Amino acid sequence: MEIETDTGRLRIGAIRELNQSNALALQGSVNAVLTDAVKTIELDLSQTVFLDSHGLGALIALRNMMGRRKGVVRLLNPSRLVEQVLELTRLHRVLDIVKCEESLAL
Repeated sequence: MEIETDTGRLRIGAIRELNQSNALALQGSVNAVLTDAVKTIELDLSQTVFLDSHGLGALIALRNMMGRRKGVVRLLNPSRLVEQVLELTRLHRVLDIVKCEESLAL
């Protein structure tokens, strides 16, 4: 996992798996670098090959936290597997999913 901060934005990439073993670490890492200036969290999920209920819980927790801060969480270029899980759980209706031509260069 790689984290990059920018003015008003936090970018997270290189997430191979988002599961029980690293979901809390993701949340902890975000909380450690989050400032009041950050209004957008972007997660590049183009390389993600595994997503379980703990990973989904982490995504929802980040979304809820940013919602309270009047910010947003964007899922960038989710892999086909991640798209299927989000559609199956109907979270594609709740989470902001963005498909771009280029993935984050992290």
